[in-house]
Amino acid sequence: MGLIHIETFATLDLVGQAPGGPGEDPVGFPFGGWQAPLLDEVSGAQVGAAYEGTDALLLGRRTYDIFAAYWPHQEGGEDDGIATLFNRVPKYVASRGRPDLSWAGSVQLGPDLAGAVRELRDRHEHVRVVGSLNLVQSLLREKLYDRLDLWLHPIVLGVGKKLFDGGAVPTNLTLLAPPAAGPNGIVYLRYGLAGGVPATGDMSAPDRGAAGRG
Repeated sequence: MGLIHIETFATLDLVGQAPGGPGEDPVGFPFGGWQAPLLDEVSGAQVGAAYEGTDALLLGRRTYDIFAAYWPHQEGGEDDGIATLFNRVPKYVASRGRPDLSWAGSVQLGPDLAGAVRELRDRHEHVRVVGSLNLVQSLLREKLYDRLDLWLHPIVLGVGKKLFDGGAVPTNLTLLAPPAAGPNGIVYLRYGLAGGVPATGDMSAPDRGAAGRG
C-alpha cells in the first residue's frame, strides 16, 4: 500500500494561505506571498528532497489551476527538476466543479474522497499533496494521510486560513526525523500518522511532581 504525503508551509500561528504569491488567493488576504522573503537554499533543498520518489500528485482545484498555468512552461528553466517531475506524473484533482484538465495526465476524482484516496494508495507508492489547503483540511479531518511534512516560518500574520481550520480532530503523530532549521529560521518537521487519540495525564501525580517543580 502506498503513502499519502502532505507537503505544507505555515507561519508560527499556522496560517497556510497563499504562501507563494498574491495571485494564489487575492480576495481579502493581505499577505499573499509571505513565504518568498524567507526562502533559503536549505529549505529549497529540503523541499526538493521531499518530492523525490513522487509518482502522483493530489491537488485541490485552486492549486491545480495555479500549477497548470505555470509548471508546463518551466522545463529547461531554473525549476527544471520539479517541473519535469510535475509534468510527468499523474495529477489527481479533488473538485466538486468541472475544472479544465488540459494539463497532461490530469484526472478528476469522484465525489467519494475517502474511496478515491484509498484507490490512489493502491495504485501509487508516493502521492504528494502540495498546497491545496481546503483539501488538506479534509484529509486531516478524515485522517486520510500517512505523512505530514511541515515547514514552519518565523512570522506571525494573525489573519488568514489556518492549516487546521475545520480539519482539527484528536490525532497522534510521530516525529520521523529531528527538526531541521535553515539560516532564515524556517524549521522543517516531518511527522507520520500514528494510531489512537491523544492521551491525558495529571502533572501533579507523585511520580511527576518533582520534575514539574524543577
